Amino acid sequence: MLDEILHALSDPTRREILRALRAGDKSAGELARRFDQARSTLSGHFNVLKRAGLIVSERRGTTILYSLNTSVAEEALGALVQLFSPTGRPRKDARRKDKRL
Repeated sequence: MLDEILHALSDPTRREILRALRAGDKSAGELARRFDQARSTLSGHFNVLKRAGLIVSERRGTTILYSLNTSVAEEALGALVQLFSPTGRPRKDARRKDKRL
């Protein structure tokens, strides 16, 4: 699952879709207006994000509504923290560096 999430996050368009959904649910048309890409290309991006579990879709009549799946995003963040820290928590010196940024 983490591999699918990292793959989904590797593309700037998909990251921008996730940013747009942070503000709330959006229809496929609303999202398409934000990008200068063919709808078929965007549909491919939506499918990658859905396979990774980062977004969910719901059909309402002829409209597809997309929502951010925050629980999967939180799980992915937790997995990344564990990947880089044997205890699952940031090291003390890493926290100090973050404060200086």
